[in-house]
Amino acid sequence: MTRITAQRKPRGGKGDWIADRVLRALIRLALRLPLRTRLRLMGWTVARVIAPLAGYRARAMENLAHVWPDMPEPERRRIADAVADNAGRTMIENYDVPGLLARMQDAPITGAGLPEIEAARAEGRPVLFVTGHFGNFEAPRAALVARGWRIGGLYRPMANPFFNSHYAANMHALSDPVFEQGRRGTMGLLRHIRDGGMGVLLFDVYDSAGVTLDFMGQPAPTLTSAAEIAVKTGALFVPFFGIRQADGLSFEVVFEAPVPHGPPVEMMAEVTRRLEARIAAHPGQWFWIHRRWKPKRQRKRAARAAAERG
Repeated sequence: MTRITAQRKPRGGKGDWIADRVLRALIRLALRLPLRTRLRLMGWTVARVIAPLAGYRARAMENLAHVWPDMPEPERRRIADAVADNAGRTMIENYDVPGLLARMQDAPITGAGLPEIEAARAEGRPVLFVTGHFGNFEAPRAALVARGWRIGGLYRPMANPFFNSHYAANMHALSDPVFEQGRRGTMGLLRHIRDGGMGVLLFDVYDSAGVTLDFMGQPAPTLTSAAEIAVKTGALFVPFFGIRQADGLSFEVVFEAPVPHGPPVEMMAEVTRRLEARIAAHPGQWFWIHRRWKPKRQRKRAARAAAERG
């Protein structure tokens, strides 16, 4: 029997071009406004317009129900709107690299890991920072770059190639070297770290190639590549977080104690626990819009695996 496969719509077509032009115009408009007005505008636009229309609010509420089934719907909606507001603010902050660096130059930096990363820098030892899509995840990197540090990273390219061109350029503007996710990019980051450099990796996205770890009480496939790079290079493995403050404008930057080297799965379980603690304290600052768990897909995979074993 012939299988009919639905063809995916090719990327880079007219629709992607139009969407990118609209977004570019919105970014240019917002960057002309004073900072506080800009952040309020982008937060409100994403939370009240884009998130409901694009289904992001519904997805966030669905994820919240998956993790906290007893949470009342009004509370889930409140958190989902806070998530979208933070996403809008984060996007426009990261498109103003000089402004973000200026703001973060005097931002408070705390945490048990700070003395260790300062010692590593003085001695030329590598450091691999790890974090999630929480608060503004670029704020800690900006705080160090503004103080003269050089910190690379690995980024996941956007599906829209027109948007990705300026998104990637913006990533490079904050601090090089920045590598695109994939085998070549991972090898580039590995070489940079091995040579005594510093880099950042985000780990909290669904990846079917990952090992299943509990995240917020639910199984979630998680890549162990960050821990593996740290072990291979001897790098300090340091979780960090940029926590947005109540004014919606400022941040507290926390560099936590390094995670000791060991089996990569155990290392990733520990950084997952660190992220969970931050989410529990500030649930509106994590990106609940992500399809982090995909429970239906996981159940199908488990059923296939059970059938193959049987």
